[in-house]
Amino acid sequence: MSDTENTGGSPPAAEAGPKEEKGTHINVKVSDGTQEVFFKVKRNTKFRRLMEAFAKRQGTSPDTMRFLVDGGRVHADQTPEDLDMDDGDTIEAHRAQIGGCL
Repeated sequence: MSDTENTGGSPPAAEAGPKEEKGTHINVKVSDGTQEVFFKVKRNTKFRRLMEAFAKRQGTSPDTMRFLVDGGRVHADQTPEDLDMDDGDTIEAHRAQIGGCL
């Protein structure tokens, strides 16, 4: 038997590569109540890119939209990693409402 032969069921550590607790990309669903759009984003990508892409698809400006995760506001300079998001999580998109006073 040679030193390089592997008799176990798993590959040797050198072949297995580094193990990551979480992948580098996640799939995120953005829903505005009528339409769902799926994005594949890196965990360290700022939400600004996702917000701009979603707003462009809706034919509006990202400044006129509000994005929420678990009821909390998502800011453009945050990342999925900052919010501890997992694959398949949903971001709610709402049109900004101005006013409300009589």
